Amino acid sequence: MTSGLILGIETSCDECAAAVVRDGTAILSNEVASQVEAHRPFAGVVPEIASRMHVEWIDAVVARGLAAAGCTLAQVDALAVTCRPGLIGSLLVGVSYAKGLALATGKPLVAVDHVRAHVYSPHMERDIGYPYISLLLSGGHTMVIDVRGLDRFEVLGATVDDACGEAFDKVAKHFDIGFPGGVAIQRLAERGDPDAYRFPAPSVRRGGDRFDVSYSGLKTAVIHQREQFRVDRSAPERAADIAASFQKTAIDIVVDQAIAAAHRRGRHRIVAAGGVAANRYLRRRLANEPEFETFFPGMALCTDNAAMIAGLGYHVLRRDGPSGLGFGAAARVAGFRRAS
Repeated sequence: MTSGLILGIETSCDECAAAVVRDGTAILSNEVASQVEAHRPFAGVVPEIASRMHVEWIDAVVARGLAAAGCTLAQVDALAVTCRPGLIGSLLVGVSYAKGLALATGKPLVAVDHVRAHVYSPHMERDIGYPYISLLLSGGHTMVIDVRGLDRFEVLGATVDDACGEAFDKVAKHFDIGFPGGVAIQRLAERGDPDAYRFPAPSVRRGGDRFDVSYSGLKTAVIHQREQFRVDRSAPERAADIAASFQKTAIDIVVDQAIAAAHRRGRHRIVAAGGVAANRYLRRRLANEPEFETFFPGMALCTDNAAMIAGLGYHVLRRDGPSGLGFGAAARVAGFRRAS
């Protein structure tokens, strides 16, 4: 690579994104076209709508990414695209588009795993030493990962049912708080009492190096059984108190498991990533853990974005070379070693 410029393309869910990154860390552009307003009436992402909007938007978003970086497609050294996991229809739009660009320009193309890119994203802004515990939280994924190098991962914990962000969305939908659920609940929670309810915080300890979590029980308690967990039953029910108490419990569940995993593995750093890493209570909770160094990506790198795809793509390309054109898109997480 002559200039180290990578054009990244991300269409794993409902964000249509393109970015240009130099040498894996220098973000020259990071364009994201959000579909939130299209999905708001349904209080959730509709896969068919998402994929159709990607088809309509992707060419213009890529053009914006190049223009914002002040470069042309001819000046880019290589292309990187999200290939998994995500909504299969959305992924196929990005993968097909990137393959077409690679064929038309002769540029090398590298397939990038969306989850691994989220884990990598904090490295684009900070020099973070290995090893550490990665706490990956998003609408689709909740994972506690022991990270020992750029691509040396061992999953110590994951959700056995709902993802953390998914639980936020479902609770917000039930109470008609707003969409996206994480942002809406956080905003309402700031006016509420986090100790008004003592919701159950189930963990799924299997012994050894397993630090799984569960959210379906918490979701059921908040939606259908909340009166049982109200501290002062003589006080009127307030939506802000429910939001604050739910948010505290949902975050504490997974942070407690990450801390337990860090103790088990002797790690002194915890690095948050993913959309829920933008949550202010999560950031306060981790920042108040004096025995650990804690790191967070900037807000623009928490949500789905193409900068992290281009950033990780740079390193994958240098190590492994181009992916070729034979790879496909996959909806599920794959390729992670699981602790026993």
